[in-house]
Amino acid sequence: MTADAGRPDGASPEPVADSVEAGGGAHRRRVWWPAALAAAVALALGVPALVASGSSASGSSTLSVPADDSPEAGFARDMATHHQQAVDLSFVVRDRTSDEPTRTLAFDIINTQANQRGMMMGWLDQWGLSQHAPAAPMVWMKMGHEYQAHDGSLMPGMATNTQIAKLRTLSGRDAEVFYLQLMIEHHKGGVEMAQGYVDMAKNESEKRLAQSMVIAQSSELELMTDMLKERGAAPGVPAS
Repeated sequence: MTADAGRPDGASPEPVADSVEAGGGAHRRRVWWPAALAAAVALALGVPALVASGSSASGSSTLSVPADDSPEAGFARDMATHHQQAVDLSFVVRDRTSDEPTRTLAFDIINTQANQRGMMMGWLDQWGLSQHAPAAPMVWMKMGHEYQAHDGSLMPGMATNTQIAKLRTLSGRDAEVFYLQLMIEHHKGGVEMAQGYVDMAKNESEKRLAQSMVIAQSSELELMTDMLKERGAAPGVPAS
Protein backbone atom coordinates (compact mmCIF):
# COMPACT_ATOMS: atom_id res chain seq x y z
CA MET A 1 0.00 0.00 0.00
CA THR A 2 1.44 3.39 -0.87
CA ALA A 3 1.52 6.43 1.39
CA ASP A 4 -1.23 8.03 -0.70
CA ALA A 5 -3.60 5.07 -0.70
CA GLY A 6 -7.17 5.97 0.13
CA ARG A 7 -6.62 9.71 0.23
CA PRO A 8 -9.55 11.85 -0.93
CA ASP A 9 -7.25 13.82 -3.26
CA GLY A 10 -7.79 11.43 -6.13
CA ALA A 11 -4.72 9.21 -5.70
CA SER A 12 -5.39 5.62 -6.65
CA PRO A 13 -5.18 3.18 -3.73
CA GLU A 14 -3.41 -0.11 -4.08
CA PRO A 15 -5.63 -3.21 -4.20
CA VAL A 16 -6.43 -4.67 -0.81
CA ALA A 17 -5.69 -8.33 -0.25
CA ASP A 18 -8.59 -10.73 0.18
CA SER A 19 -7.51 -11.62 3.69
CA VAL A 20 -5.14 -10.54 6.44
CA GLU A 21 -3.26 -12.71 8.88
CA ALA A 22 -3.03 -11.39 12.43
CA GLY A 23 -1.35 -12.91 15.44
CA GLY A 24 0.72 -15.40 13.46
CA GLY A 25 -2.23 -16.71 11.49
CA ALA A 26 -4.57 -17.12 14.43
CA HIS A 27 -7.04 -14.61 13.03
CA ARG A 28 -8.18 -14.22 9.42
CA ARG A 29 -10.74 -11.80 8.08
CA ARG A 30 -11.86 -10.56 4.70
CA VAL A 31 -10.90 -6.90 4.50
CA TRP A 32 -12.91 -5.75 1.51
CA TRP A 33 -16.46 -6.34 2.65
CA PRO A 34 -17.20 -3.10 4.62
CA ALA A 35 -16.22 -0.94 1.64
CA ALA A 36 -18.06 -3.27 -0.71
CA LEU A 37 -21.11 -3.09 1.55
CA ALA A 38 -21.07 0.71 1.46
CA ALA A 39 -20.82 0.73 -2.31
CA ALA A 40 -23.66 -1.77 -2.61
CA VAL A 41 -25.82 0.31 -0.27
CA ALA A 42 -25.12 3.42 -2.36
CA LEU A 43 -26.26 1.66 -5.50
CA ALA A 44 -29.28 0.10 -3.82
CA LEU A 45 -30.51 3.30 -2.17
CA GLY A 46 -29.89 6.05 -4.68
CA VAL A 47 -30.68 9.67 -3.91
CA PRO A 48 -34.13 9.67 -5.58
CA ALA A 49 -35.27 6.90 -3.26
CA LEU A 50 -34.36 9.01 -0.27
CA VAL A 51 -36.76 11.79 -1.18
CA ALA A 52 -39.64 9.57 -2.30
CA SER A 53 -42.17 8.57 0.31
CA GLY A 54 -45.79 7.59 0.28
CA SER A 55 -47.81 6.80 -2.82
CA SER A 56 -50.97 7.95 -4.45
CA ALA A 57 -53.94 5.78 -5.32
CA SER A 58 -52.51 5.37 -8.81
CA GLY A 59 -49.29 4.03 -7.33
CA SER A 60 -47.07 6.98 -8.22
CA SER A 61 -44.65 8.24 -5.61
CA THR A 62 -44.86 11.66 -4.01
CA LEU A 63 -41.79 13.63 -2.99
CA SER A 64 -41.22 14.53 0.64
CA VAL A 65 -38.20 16.51 1.84
CA PRO A 66 -37.20 16.10 5.52
CA ALA A 67 -37.51 19.15 7.72
CA ASP A 68 -34.34 20.96 8.78
CA ASP A 69 -34.78 19.76 12.38
CA SER A 70 -35.83 16.20 11.48
CA PRO A 71 -34.01 13.04 12.61
CA GLU A 72 -33.22 12.42 8.93
CA ALA A 73 -31.34 15.69 8.55
CA GLY A 74 -29.82 15.51 12.04
CA PHE A 75 -28.51 11.99 11.55
CA ALA A 76 -27.00 12.81 8.16
CA ARG A 77 -25.21 15.87 9.54
CA ASP A 78 -23.98 14.34 12.78
CA MET A 79 -22.92 10.98 11.40
CA ALA A 80 -21.03 12.74 8.60
CA THR A 81 -19.08 14.68 11.24
CA HIS A 82 -18.50 11.52 13.27
CA HIS A 83 -17.32 9.65 10.16
CA GLN A 84 -14.89 12.42 9.21
CA GLN A 85 -12.98 12.02 12.46
CA ALA A 86 -12.75 8.25 11.96
CA VAL A 87 -11.23 8.91 8.53
CA ASP A 88 -8.78 11.43 10.00
CA LEU A 89 -7.66 9.06 12.79
CA SER A 90 -7.19 6.27 10.27
CA PHE A 91 -4.97 8.41 8.04
CA VAL A 92 -2.83 9.26 11.09
CA VAL A 93 -2.24 5.67 12.18
CA ARG A 94 -1.70 4.47 8.63
CA ASP A 95 1.36 6.73 8.49
CA ARG A 96 2.59 5.83 12.00
CA THR A 97 2.98 2.06 11.66
CA SER A 98 4.10 -0.53 9.14
CA ASP A 99 1.85 -3.22 10.67
CA GLU A 100 -0.24 -4.54 7.79
CA PRO A 101 -3.35 -5.63 9.79
CA THR A 102 -3.59 -2.16 11.35
CA ARG A 103 -2.96 -0.38 8.05
CA THR A 104 -5.55 -2.56 6.32
CA LEU A 105 -8.15 -1.83 9.00
CA ALA A 106 -7.40 1.88 8.66
CA PHE A 107 -7.70 1.65 4.87
CA ASP A 108 -11.04 -0.15 5.27
CA ILE A 109 -12.41 2.54 7.58
CA ILE A 110 -11.17 5.34 5.30
CA ASN A 111 -12.88 3.83 2.27
CA THR A 112 -16.14 2.84 3.94
CA GLN A 113 -16.74 5.93 6.05
CA ALA A 114 -15.61 8.44 3.42
CA ASN A 115 -18.04 6.74 1.01
CA GLN A 116 -20.91 6.89 3.49
CA ARG A 117 -20.10 10.48 4.44
CA GLY A 118 -20.29 11.50 0.80
CA MET A 119 -23.70 9.84 0.51
CA MET A 120 -25.06 11.72 3.52
CA MET A 121 -23.71 15.08 2.32
CA GLY A 122 -25.29 14.37 -1.08
CA TRP A 123 -28.66 13.67 0.51
CA LEU A 124 -28.60 16.98 2.39
CA ASP A 125 -27.77 18.78 -0.85
CA GLN A 126 -30.59 16.96 -2.64
CA TRP A 127 -32.99 17.97 0.12
CA GLY A 128 -31.86 21.62 -0.17
CA LEU A 129 -30.67 21.60 3.45
CA SER A 130 -27.50 23.04 4.93
CA GLN A 131 -24.76 20.59 5.81
CA HIS A 132 -24.47 22.33 9.16
CA ALA A 133 -27.15 23.42 11.62
CA PRO A 134 -27.13 25.79 14.61
CA ALA A 135 -28.66 23.10 16.85
CA ALA A 136 -26.35 21.16 19.14
CA PRO A 137 -25.26 17.74 17.86
CA MET A 138 -27.64 14.81 18.44
CA VAL A 139 -30.55 16.85 19.82
CA TRP A 140 -32.66 15.02 17.21
CA MET A 141 -32.19 11.83 19.27
CA LYS A 142 -34.21 13.38 22.14
CA MET A 143 -32.13 11.65 24.79
CA GLY A 144 -33.18 14.09 27.49
CA HIS A 145 -29.64 15.34 27.93
CA GLU A 146 -26.96 16.90 25.76
CA TYR A 147 -23.43 15.61 25.37
CA GLN A 148 -20.98 18.09 26.83
CA ALA A 149 -18.63 18.86 23.97
CA HIS A 150 -15.06 19.38 25.07
CA ASP A 151 -11.63 19.77 23.46
CA GLY A 152 -12.95 18.99 19.98
CA SER A 153 -15.00 15.96 21.03
CA LEU A 154 -18.45 16.95 19.76
CA MET A 155 -20.34 13.67 20.24
CA PRO A 156 -20.06 10.43 22.23
CA GLY A 157 -17.07 8.37 21.16
CA MET A 158 -15.24 11.19 19.41
CA ALA A 159 -11.59 11.65 20.34
CA THR A 160 -10.41 14.94 21.82
CA ASN A 161 -7.86 17.21 20.18
CA THR A 162 -5.41 16.22 22.90
CA GLN A 163 -5.84 12.53 22.12
CA ILE A 164 -5.40 13.08 18.39
CA ALA A 165 -2.24 15.09 19.05
CA LYS A 166 -0.93 12.24 21.21
CA LEU A 167 -1.60 9.68 18.46
CA ARG A 168 0.50 11.80 16.09
CA THR A 169 3.49 11.44 18.43
CA LEU A 170 3.34 7.64 18.65
CA SER A 171 4.66 4.99 16.30
CA GLY A 172 4.71 1.23 15.88
CA ARG A 173 2.88 -0.86 18.47
CA ASP A 174 2.13 2.18 20.68
CA ALA A 175 0.34 3.91 17.80
CA GLU A 176 -1.56 0.72 16.93
CA VAL A 177 -2.77 0.21 20.49
CA PHE A 178 -3.83 3.82 21.04
CA TYR A 179 -5.58 3.97 17.67
CA LEU A 180 -7.50 0.78 18.40
CA GLN A 181 -8.52 2.07 21.83
CA LEU A 182 -9.70 5.38 20.37
CA MET A 183 -11.49 3.71 17.48
CA ILE A 184 -13.32 1.24 19.73
CA GLU A 185 -14.82 4.15 21.65
CA HIS A 186 -15.52 5.93 18.36
CA HIS A 187 -17.37 2.92 16.95
CA LYS A 188 -19.38 2.50 20.15
CA GLY A 189 -20.59 6.08 19.80
CA GLY A 190 -21.30 5.55 16.10
CA VAL A 191 -23.28 2.37 16.70
CA GLU A 192 -25.35 4.09 19.40
CA MET A 193 -26.16 7.00 17.08
CA ALA A 194 -26.98 4.78 14.11
CA GLN A 195 -29.22 2.55 16.22
CA GLY A 196 -30.87 5.66 17.66
CA TYR A 197 -31.79 6.76 14.16
CA VAL A 198 -32.99 3.28 13.19
CA ASP A 199 -35.39 3.36 16.13
CA MET A 200 -37.06 6.59 15.00
CA ALA A 201 -36.49 6.61 11.23
CA LYS A 202 -39.26 7.58 8.84
CA ASN A 203 -37.12 7.29 5.72
CA GLU A 204 -36.69 3.60 4.91
CA SER A 205 -33.68 4.10 2.65
CA GLU A 206 -31.70 6.10 5.20
CA LYS A 207 -32.77 3.61 7.84
CA ARG A 208 -31.24 0.76 5.83
CA LEU A 209 -27.96 2.66 5.62
CA ALA A 210 -27.97 3.19 9.40
CA GLN A 211 -28.65 -0.50 9.93
CA SER A 212 -25.69 -1.37 7.72
CA MET A 213 -23.51 0.89 9.90
CA VAL A 214 -24.63 -0.92 13.04
CA ILE A 215 -23.79 -4.31 11.52
CA ALA A 216 -20.42 -3.32 10.04
CA GLN A 217 -19.15 -1.34 13.02
CA SER A 218 -20.26 -4.00 15.51
CA SER A 219 -18.20 -6.52 13.54
CA GLU A 220 -15.21 -4.19 13.55
CA LEU A 221 -15.56 -3.72 17.32
CA GLU A 222 -15.00 -7.45 17.76
CA LEU A 223 -12.04 -7.37 15.38
CA MET A 224 -10.39 -4.41 17.13
CA THR A 225 -10.85 -5.99 20.55
CA ASP A 226 -9.08 -9.12 19.25
CA MET A 227 -6.30 -7.00 17.75
CA LEU A 228 -5.74 -5.28 21.11
CA LYS A 229 -5.56 -8.66 22.85
CA GLU A 230 -2.92 -9.80 20.35
CA ARG A 231 -0.88 -6.74 21.35
CA GLY A 232 -1.24 -7.38 25.07
CA ALA A 233 -3.65 -4.50 25.58
CA ALA A 234 -7.33 -3.99 26.38
CA PRO A 235 -10.10 -1.57 25.39
CA GLY A 236 -10.37 1.70 27.25
CA VAL A 237 -8.61 4.97 26.48
CA PRO A 238 -5.97 5.77 29.13
CA ALA A 239 -6.38 9.07 30.95
CA SER A 240 -4.16 11.71 29.39
